[in-house]
Amino acid sequence: MAASPAAGSALGRYILVRFLLIIPTVFILVTAVFVLMRATGDPITAALGGRLTQDQLAERIAAAGYDRPILVQYMEYLRGIFTGDFGLTISDNRPVTEVLATYGAATLELSLYAVLVALVLGIPFGMIAAYRRDRLPDAVLRLAAILAYATPVFFAGLMLKLIFSVWLGWFPVAGRVSVAGEIEMRKAGADSGFMLVDAFATGDPAVVLDVLSHAVLPAAALGLLTAGVFLRLVRTNMIGTLGAEYVDAARSRGVRERRLVTAHAWRPALIPIITVAGMQIAMLLVGAVLTETTFEWRGLGFQLAEYLQARDFVAVQGIVVVMAVVVAVTNFLVDVIAALVDPRVRY
Repeated sequence: MAASPAAGSALGRYILVRFLLIIPTVFILVTAVFVLMRATGDPITAALGGRLTQDQLAERIAAAGYDRPILVQYMEYLRGIFTGDFGLTISDNRPVTEVLATYGAATLELSLYAVLVALVLGIPFGMIAAYRRDRLPDAVLRLAAILAYATPVFFAGLMLKLIFSVWLGWFPVAGRVSVAGEIEMRKAGADSGFMLVDAFATGDPAVVLDVLSHAVLPAAALGLLTAGVFLRLVRTNMIGTLGAEYVDAARSRGVRERRLVTAHAWRPALIPIITVAGMQIAMLLVGAVLTETTFEWRGLGFQLAEYLQARDFVAVQGIVVVMAVVVAVTNFLVDVIAALVDPRVRY
């Protein structure tokens, strides 16, 4: 049955409103980052104070324009963002856009791995917990879910390294690929930034396995947090759908309970996951900073930690702004998908 013109109009208005909300959201985030980065003074003094003389500092500050009124700096900052110019890093004098392009793929790759872990663990185990409600498997899975999203990401990463790398020796301790694998990828001319793509480009299964083995522990450390959330959501909503009238009708016709779970109840239970996914993306990006530092996974999170230690506020500012934009756009896409799947979320 085709959607009515009124329904299509309502969906169009909803999408337009959500899209327009991106603008003030990003504007507020950009302004907040700018103000916070200037709260301790100019970036040059913060990064290089104590290593340069006062005259040298004054010269660098004037050359970078940080001696101008704060409002003028803010307008220049906004103009640079709109033109894609985030400035030069202070610690290594690189364009911030180059840093984003070089390390952004690594963070995206890790986030995709983590989402895969969250979906593979959260959805099936949530279905099992709902199917075995108030029994031992349900209790064990609920406890596991609580531990998963209550355990700090860096602590989970350290424990995974200790158990599976140091004690058992199953997976590498750190990095994205071994030296031998990196050499093979360079020989093949693969340099997309996505290690798995580059590994496949070599045509060597050993290199692919090498890359995947390096990704297991970081993806698990970051994905377990979201997996715990997904498990609880799926369990709660499946319990509700298993008690719905259409499920009772199917049960009265003799449909097995396992069939009810796998064919009738699980799809409606996924709708809340879609609506919550936007918030989880933000959590993944925050967790990526700690995960990448723990496993020396050289992505934006790792670089952000390095630039924070160097007090390179220009680089920090650019990375945080880009992450904020990614979160805002992702939330918009998730809202659109949720509206298409469940018309009740529209307004």
